[in-house]
Amino acid sequence: MVSEQKLALEVKDLTKNFGATKALAGANFSVRAGRAHALLGENGAGKSTTIKLLSGLIRPDAGTIHIFGEKAELHTTRDAHRHGLQTAFQELTLAPDLTVLQNMTLAYEPAGFLGQIDRRAAKREVEQHFERLQLTDIDLRSDIRDLSLNQRQRVEIARALFRKPKILFLDEATSTLSGREIEWLSGIIADLKASGVTIVMITHKMLEVRDYCEHVTVLRNGRDVGSFETASVGDEQLVELIIGRSLDATYPTKLVPRSSAKPLLSVRGIATERRLSDCSFDLHPGEILGIAGLQGMGQAELFMGLYGATPIFRGEIRVDGAVTRHASPRQAIDQGIALVPEERKTEGLFLELSGQDNIAASALDRMSQFGFIDASQEVRDVAAAMEIVHVDKRALYTRAGAFSGGNQQKMVLAKALLTRPRILLLFDPCRGVDVGTKHEIYLLIKAFAAAGGAVLLYSSETPELVNLCNRVIVLYGGRVAEILSDQGDQMTEKTIMRAALGHATAGRPQTVTAGAA
Repeated sequence: MVSEQKLALEVKDLTKNFGATKALAGANFSVRAGRAHALLGENGAGKSTTIKLLSGLIRPDAGTIHIFGEKAELHTTRDAHRHGLQTAFQELTLAPDLTVLQNMTLAYEPAGFLGQIDRRAAKREVEQHFERLQLTDIDLRSDIRDLSLNQRQRVEIARALFRKPKILFLDEATSTLSGREIEWLSGIIADLKASGVTIVMITHKMLEVRDYCEHVTVLRNGRDVGSFETASVGDEQLVELIIGRSLDATYPTKLVPRSSAKPLLSVRGIATERRLSDCSFDLHPGEILGIAGLQGMGQAELFMGLYGATPIFRGEIRVDGAVTRHASPRQAIDQGIALVPEERKTEGLFLELSGQDNIAASALDRMSQFGFIDASQEVRDVAAAMEIVHVDKRALYTRAGAFSGGNQQKMVLAKALLTRPRILLLFDPCRGVDVGTKHEIYLLIKAFAAAGGAVLLYSSETPELVNLCNRVIVLYGGRVAEILSDQGDQMTEKTIMRAALGHATAGRPQTVTAGAA
């Protein structure tokens, strides 16, 4: 615990149950005023539940919360706001059918003399706020649903700041941000701390803990297992506290792909209506091929086009040497292609359905005869897929929305694997998951490739690409800027970032095949 003389927040014996699930089991921690404090833990450790309790979204079953020395009863979000608490959530809370301006001022609209909403004043205040935050690329008139995930996350952060918090909770705020936007947030955090605002960060990135936070608390199984000054504890110790065991290595050893094998997937000159203008590559059995690029360089369009979710109007796709055109995801699945999409909650899962219903959704044709689903076969197949990805068996009957982000991502992976794919499209599969779950996903990717599958992997974390992939394709302006091999020093974080910023890299391979790697 830090000194009680300068505490902005103190949590004592906080407990919260959801039915038989004990989300928090007597958690304790305190946060010093004007500092940044990291809250670490595996998915399901109780971090998100803690933030929801402190945001007034749910009520604790037991325990107390003190804010600047005053006991607080946070029954609603209004109570939290009145105490100066604001949250920028990882799972965005913006209203998709309202504009950016309407979301920014929702429930906080300035009123005129007669109590009517002063829309001109609202627009002027938000414009000034966005100008201070350098958010000039976001149009206040745009509907939220038309913004990229990156832009929505920045609006979420901007809205929390617009309400002038005394304590700001950042829930995986950088999970959807790329290099420049992370630098943008770094500057905001520094300014907030300088002005006396207290920050509590949920993050799975050790570098962020080191860069931003003076103190750190680790939660495991709903309990606090240690609070430290950040400078006094090493990364290995933190990882052991987070997962309850030591981790032999962050990344598994790489496989050597069979470069002489016939490509499973060949792409030549494909383009979509927006962003992706020219992309070519070969993907071989046993290969993990990385895709790198700054936000909006065509990576999302590439994955969705290969999966049949976005039309491809130029170029050629071959699967096992045969020309194909995926007009729908169903056709891609039939060709042996599976996708783990960018947003698990909106693109990967039906949150109100059980884990079983979600995992089985893409493979119901294999479990049916004469139009009727074989329920026993469905349970067997889903249970087998869940065992591969290590999802708790309660997912068979529990709704997906009740699970942590890491377990939800495992369900999306299980759903993809249940289609028995030969080609796995993974779009940032480790975004917003803890170090233990990341390691499990890395091992799943390697096992899939070792069995002869081919993996196309986009990651917003460059070290993942360097340490998992045999080659990396860097997209810039919708085109292939570089193809880097893991031979020698071609493929490093530095060479990938240089190419992503539009700079030529010496020694660029001149072929799209793995044979040159």
